[in-house]
Amino acid sequence: MNNKKISIITVCKNAEKTIAKTINSINNQTYNNIEHIVIDGKSKDSTYNIAREKKILPGLIKSEKDISAEDAMNKSIKYSTGEIIFFFKC
Repeated sequence: MNNKKISIITVCKNAEKTIAKTINSINNQTYNNIEHIVIDGKSKDSTYNIAREKKILPGLIKSEKDISAEDAMNKSIKYSTGEIIFFFKC
């Protein structure tokens, strides 16, 4: 069976109202070869802390200033190790 690694990349900024739901949805996936990368655009709310509390899958959480969501997506690829990449913006 082919078990390709999937990288799920979530880019967000000031998303404290939606980040927990997004991360919980990703945590509940049944596929077993997933990494989750969260790129926070230096939020001024509690987005980063919520992400640190909720994220359980392998991967990382970064909080750094971005020019745009697209900039964050482009930068996040360097952290990805999956053969398939999905992007979520919240």
